[in-house]
Amino acid sequence: MSLQKKIDESIRSTLVDWLIQIHYNFKLWPETLFLTVNVIDRFFSQHLIQKRDVQLVGIAALLMVTKYEEIYPPTLKDFIYITGDAYTSDEIIEMERNILFSLDFDLNQCSSYRFLERFSKLAKIDNVTFFLS
Repeated sequence: MSLQKKIDESIRSTLVDWLIQIHYNFKLWPETLFLTVNVIDRFFSQHLIQKRDVQLVGIAALLMVTKYEEIYPPTLKDFIYITGDAYTSDEIIEMERNILFSLDFDLNQCSSYRFLERFSKLAKIDNVTFFLS
């Protein structure tokens, strides 16, 4: 039985689709998207989230992961703008803090992207995007 009562697969897929658009617009690394979805799923599995907070969890997770993965991450102001000023900087930072504490600061998860990257090296295939297209 799922912990989430208010969030179903359609809400999650809408969130992930929205994050994919942001990821594409900012030209972020593929690892950033994979890790962001991983962080969101792990956080959702531990906490009961209201529908109104789904976007906040998503944007806070993306902000946190861009700081971890990207060389030049987007700024907090960029993320506030993307949400249409729905959240303040304090709300986003507070959610980021909640996520980090919930995950015990463990962001280093092996994503499917990393697995495919390693597999392609073992198979002597030059480009991981071969598997993703």
